[in-house]
Formats: sequence, C-alpha cells, structure tokens
Amino acid sequence: MRSQHFTFPRVVALGALLLIGSLPTPAAESSVIFESNVMVTMRDGTKLAANVWRPPAAGRYPVVLLRSPYGKMGENWDEARRYAEAGYVMVTQDCRGRGQSEGVWDPFAYDVEDGFDTQEWVGQQPWCNGTIGTAGGSYVGWTQWAPAANASKYLKAMVPVVPFDNAYDIAYTGGAFQLALLMGWGTAVSGVAVSPEKLPEVFRHLPLNTFGNQFDKPVAYLNDWVAHPTYDNYWRPRSIQHRYADVTVPILNIGGWYDIFSKATLEMSARVHASSRHREVRRNQVVVMGPWAHGVGGRKTGELDFGENAKFSVSEWQFKWFEYWLKGKETGVQDWPACYLFVMGENRWRAENEWPLKRTRYTSYYLHSGGKANSLNGDGSLDTTAPQAEKADAFTYDGDNPVPTTGGNNLVGAPAGPFDQTQVEQRDDVLVYSTAPLEQDVEVTGPVKLILHAASSASDTDFTAKLVDVHPDGKAYNLCDGIIRARYRNGMEQPELLTPGKAERFEIDLWVTSNLFKRGHRIRLEVASSNFPRFDRNPNSGKPFGTDTELLSAKQTVFHDAEHPSQLVLPIIPR
Repeated sequence: MRSQHFTFPRVVALGALLLIGSLPTPAAESSVIFESNVMVTMRDGTKLAANVWRPPAAGRYPVVLLRSPYGKMGENWDEARRYAEAGYVMVTQDCRGRGQSEGVWDPFAYDVEDGFDTQEWVGQQPWCNGTIGTAGGSYVGWTQWAPAANASKYLKAMVPVVPFDNAYDIAYTGGAFQLALLMGWGTAVSGVAVSPEKLPEVFRHLPLNTFGNQFDKPVAYLNDWVAHPTYDNYWRPRSIQHRYADVTVPILNIGGWYDIFSKATLEMSARVHASSRHREVRRNQVVVMGPWAHGVGGRKTGELDFGENAKFSVSEWQFKWFEYWLKGKETGVQDWPACYLFVMGENRWRAENEWPLKRTRYTSYYLHSGGKANSLNGDGSLDTTAPQAEKADAFTYDGDNPVPTTGGNNLVGAPAGPFDQTQVEQRDDVLVYSTAPLEQDVEVTGPVKLILHAASSASDTDFTAKLVDVHPDGKAYNLCDGIIRARYRNGMEQPELLTPGKAERFEIDLWVTSNLFKRGHRIRLEVASSNFPRFDRNPNSGKPFGTDTELLSAKQTVFHDAEHPSQLVLPIIPR
C-alpha cells in the first residue's frame, strides 16, 4: 500500500484496517449475533460506544478488542463476522469524543485509562471467557500500547501494526516538530477538511503556535502540541511513561522500514524483551519489519519494487498469534524468531534473535571534501579513513526555500518510501558525500547516526542527515534520515542556544534501516538544514518555539578535519 497525499478517508482506512484473510468467508445467512452501540462506562462516568459481534451459540469466548478514533465498522463487517464464526467475540469501540462515544476528542489524552477500563468491562461480560487479545494499526496500535504497562488481568496478547507508545517521541524528533504528520493528521481527525492542494500553504502558516486557529473550526490541541516542545506533564499521560518492565503480555509488533513509527516499532519490542519482569513475556516479544510505509504487506513502496518476497500476510500471523495465546492451539508461534527482518537490496527475510544485532560492527565513514561538497556536482566523499587537514564546507539555509521532503517516513504532505534523490541533490544547500563504488557487498542493519561537527551564524538552527543507496545507473534512493535542533544538542531537558560561529558537536539519529549495498553501489550521505514539510522550518532566531512570524537565513559550516572528525556511523553486519 503506497502512502501519498492523504485526505481524511485515507487516514481513516489505514488506521482502522484489521485483515483476516486466512479465515473462511462468512456464510451468506450467518447467524452471528450483533449488538450496536453498547455503552461502556469509564471511571469518570463518560460512556464510550462499542459494537459487538458474537458467535450464535451461547457460551464464553476469547475476545478481540479494537479501540479506534476512525469509526468502529457496522454489522456486516466481514472481518468481525469471520472471527465470530471462528469462535471469538469481536468488540470495536469509538475512542472518547469520536463516533457515538461521549466526551471530548483530545488525541492521546485518555487512552491509557480508557483502554484499561474497557478491558475490565469486556473481561467481566457473560460472553467473555476471561481472555482478551487486542488488534489494529496506527492509532489503533497506540490504543493497544497505551494501557499495556497497566493492563487488565484479562489481557493476554496484542498485535499492534505500525504502532507507537509515546506521543511526545512522535511529535518531536531530535527536538524538531514533525509538522506534516502531527498537523496534517491532526486536522484530518478533527473534522477539518484540507485538500492535498491546500496542504503546502497550510504547512507554511506562522506563527506555529496559532496553527490551529486558521480554520473555520479552530482545533485547540494543534496549538497545545506546539506549546509543549519538551517532555513535560502535558505529554507524560500521553505515553506508557517508559514502563516497559510492567508490560506483561506477549506482543507481535508489525512495522515497516519507511513507516512513520519504524524506530518505535523496533524499540518497543526490544525494551520489553530486555526489561519485562516476566520471563515468558520477555521470550514472547516478536517484531516483524518489512520494506513498507504505513500500509504493510505489499511488494512496492515508493519507487521501488521489492519483489514477491516482500509480500506478507498480517492476517495469517495475527490469527495464529491469537489461536495460540487465546485458545491454546499449537500454531507454530513458539518457533517464531524475536525479529523477522526484511533486508532491502537483497530483498530477503531473515530471522534474528535480538535488536540491535549482537554481531553488529559499528563502522565510521568519515566526511571529506576540498571545501565544495555542495550538491551532487561537488567534491564531497565518504570513506573509513579519518580526516586530517581539510577545508570546511558551507551553505546557506533559507527557511523560505527549504529542502523539500522527497520520500522517507511520511504519512501526510509528502509521498512515503524510497524515491530518487538526485533532484534534491542538485541544490547548493545540500552537501553530498559518497563512497567510491563498493568492491563488495556491505550490509547495514540497525540504528544509524551521524556525528556532525558544525557551526552556524544563527543562535538556533537545524541540521539534517539522510542515508542513500546510489545504484550503478546513478539513481539515489533514500533509506533513513534524521534531524537535530541545535538548542537540544545536549539533550531535550537542557536547551542551550548556540554561540554564532562556534563549532559544536551534533549527534543526529537517522532512525533505522536494513539494506544490502550491493557491489558497484555507493553509500551516500546528504547533509542539509531542512526537510520540509516533514519537519517544521527552524526560524534561526532562538526565540521560544512556535512564536516566530518570520524566517531568518543562516550560514552553516560543516567541519571534517582531525579536530572535528565528522562521521557517519553505520551498523555493518558481517557476511
């Protein structure tokens, strides 16, 4: 499934999907029992609406629960009827303030408590046998993770698809605001209709702290997100608060290398695997990562076709997971690896025991140039030899003419996945560093980072980095990227403005990937100061975030010499 410019219905479809193709098609005259808008009372008295599908025979059954802001589907939803005919009860619920549920819709704010309260209600119903599994993707993955550290005793298994567990980590990446995702998605689920043609203008709105006021129907939470740029008491209730040791159920996490939650999908599983107090739970954390964006399971993402091997049936894995954990049936789940990773380039799946891989050799590829690494036509290079005396590179960042987001981990505002970057690489405000054609295959699987030594004429600015696979025909496909907001170079809890002109060390997290750079390909790094509209444009003023009404230019200098050895650190896997 290919991510493009998303209108509201498209976002809804991606968030609400639950695919169960391995189950038989329900009979035309099915006698599944359906109950509509059953009201479930939360601890504060708010009532949330749920639809319930039950097998026709009286008795107690395991339950599959989805909590969604995207609509809870109607009586004839095939997937729910299939599960009911396979001996499950299906329950789908409108999140607070959505659909037929009471209360105020405030994304992320109530799902920790509402999720727990709903699980408790389900577990006590006469048609529930005391076992619950949760399912669904995107925000519906979040509604599974939200109560996971304080789960009901009835919860026995989870299958989150493209999930996350901390709204702040999604909102602010390296200190920069994920503008297209938060503002694009946030307007969509507020009921504000913004056409794809209108989005570019909307994303340029200043000041950002009034973003939510520019519509016929003001959206207060859009302004709230901008008003809280650090992990404070606003964001803490909108996460599991890093309580991975308290997660007590087996979880099958499914995500994609080009998904907006790629890093989170892997790290959530790894943290529970490492810290849960329950040995069985630690052993039964499984994560699947394919070459996909926010829609998983297909063979083509962006401009690349990853072949038949890339196809993956979420439905089959999910059903086997529930059959084992909710019914005790042997389905081979216990033989699944902790990590099932798709290695792009090679286009093969591989089973691994952990993330990151223990056999990783973190290898530094150093930046080099004669002082003119600007654009694809510059003299930038990349190799494993540390620099000595070299001229620095320089470019001007102009927020009114930012580097456009071209592929990557997107959902709204720009296409997702791998796209040829050579047009972007024609810009003088993009520094390009490439290896010579590789003499042998090089596998990069794991977290990627750039240690950048740089200075700016501004008191605050951004630096961005992008890892690219250059094919022999010259086409350059993005793999992963990252950003650092300069004021947060020493940590999100201690913002510190720059001294203009002073060289500083920046560590840029490029998230994660798995790719085989084939013999004859080149490894490339792009360095710039913008990636818009994925991230907001830094005004370079140093003023409090969200208050700027104009954008200043900044002259950026990137150093790569003996004293300032800027380096791309790659997780190389021996082969």
